[in-house]
Amino acid sequence: MTNNHEAVTVIGLGAMGSKMAETFLAAGHPTTVWNRTPGRAAQLVAAGATETKTAAEAVAASTLVVISQVDYAAMDNSLQGVDLAGRVLVNLSSDSPDRLRQGTRWATERGATLITAGIMVPPPGIGEPGAYSFFSGQREVLEAHKATLEVLGRVDYVGTDPGLSMVYYQAMLNVFCTTLISYFYSTALLGTAGISAEQLRPYIATMLEELADDGPMGFLKILAAEIDSSNYPGAENNLHMMAVGSEHIAHAFTQAGLDTTLPAAVAALFARADADGHGLDGFNSMIETIRKPVA
Repeated sequence: MTNNHEAVTVIGLGAMGSKMAETFLAAGHPTTVWNRTPGRAAQLVAAGATETKTAAEAVAASTLVVISQVDYAAMDNSLQGVDLAGRVLVNLSSDSPDRLRQGTRWATERGATLITAGIMVPPPGIGEPGAYSFFSGQREVLEAHKATLEVLGRVDYVGTDPGLSMVYYQAMLNVFCTTLISYFYSTALLGTAGISAEQLRPYIATMLEELADDGPMGFLKILAAEIDSSNYPGAENNLHMMAVGSEHIAHAFTQAGLDTTLPAAVAALFARADADGHGLDGFNSMIETIRKPVA
């Protein structure tokens, strides 16, 4: 059997795991599946997958075991007592970075190699152009199975630290969630004036494009360079001005009779950074306050 058709086992058949198994099958990989709750594999079996009754049988079927469950505790529970010797476990479940490190030790003690990962698309995006995942752990092991894992999307290796894939994953998810929640808040605010979400959308889209522009004047590019050099020029747009503006934003939501959880939190963060002495620095000097946990 060629590496392009390596056998793979998928543990966990929720929306993500089922789509992964479906994608492996479509690419020609012999695929074994198992789920803690029976009854979720009928369509996959019809497509050619082999369903096992036990996790032990599923693990025994393939050297490469891809795991997609609710968290790392589910892996521990599902594979407790299973012979893992010689197996490569690729866990794409979400959890905390330290939990991934603990999981790596757990797998090593049982003779397995754990590759940790965070997949950066929802189920419909798996295997589609633009799909990718962050991977960390033993690079040589990952490389041996890279061709198979690339069926799910681009493989971005980020380092040997098992927790690093989840640091990347959670950082990206934080940007995704808070950006969309900010959009929801702004849509709600304009909605109180009779403005539709569609009327706002092109303005938001243009702003995001300008932020992400990769040219020399791209805002994120400029901010990243300043953050990496710990240099926060504020002559043209200092943090204190933004702190005052953030209070006005919070007042607008209050006056509109809307929830103020996010705008109030943003205003409080600006106030802390201002109090920390960053008022005359650039907006991005706030990162120094973020790096200090609240006492």
